[in-house]
Amino acid sequence: MNDDIEELLRALRLRKIAEILDAELATADQKELSYRELLARLFRAQWHQRQEDALAWRIDRAKLPERWTLETFPWKKQPAVSQKQIRNLAELEFIGKAENIVFIGPTAVGKSGLAMGLLMKALQNGHRALFVPAQDLFDEMYASLADRSSRRLLNRLARVDVLAIDELGYLNLRPEQTNIFFKLMEERYRSKPTIITTNLEYEEWHNFLGNKALVEALLSRLRHQCHTIRISGPSLRDPQG
Repeated sequence: MNDDIEELLRALRLRKIAEILDAELATADQKELSYRELLARLFRAQWHQRQEDALAWRIDRAKLPERWTLETFPWKKQPAVSQKQIRNLAELEFIGKAENIVFIGPTAVGKSGLAMGLLMKALQNGHRALFVPAQDLFDEMYASLADRSSRRLLNRLARVDVLAIDELGYLNLRPEQTNIFFKLMEERYRSKPTIITTNLEYEEWHNFLGNKALVEALLSRLRHQCHTIRISGPSLRDPQG
């Protein structure tokens, strides 16, 4: 490949073609490929590279703490989970229907892993997603009050195709945080799905969110179009020592 062609390919951001052009030209000579076949091979390789780059970008923005997938989930160790139900959710129809998913169960039964697995499926299918620990979310909400950026925060979170809030539980919250959380769920209602993992049954949400009337309104929206999955099986964390 001469310098002019290499410079043009990089200027056009056809990085993958620039990397493989010499090898593909050699292959075309060896196999006597037509110009159309050669161009198809080059453009196909460039398209695949862009798909991989876009997926890597979405995964990075999703802030997954671990790369859990449904294929690597230890199904045999957690018989309390219906593999059929999760596989059906992995078809991602819940995204188009804006149906929420709530995993309820004690610590270490696989709630977060399943949430991350579903998020990974969404990412692989071109959706934007975000995984956020509940404590971090409420901290960010509280911080947004100081610089009056709550509206900007809500706009960003409301646009995410699939939002996963992990370990919603007993937190020390201020009324302002509860109010922002309610606004977030209200704006995502019937528009974008939210996945929540928690160790609390719904009736216990009043204890940490306070404001019973607001919590009732929140649960009404959350549970209107919702898959509630309770996991009561064994811990997936092996005892140490």
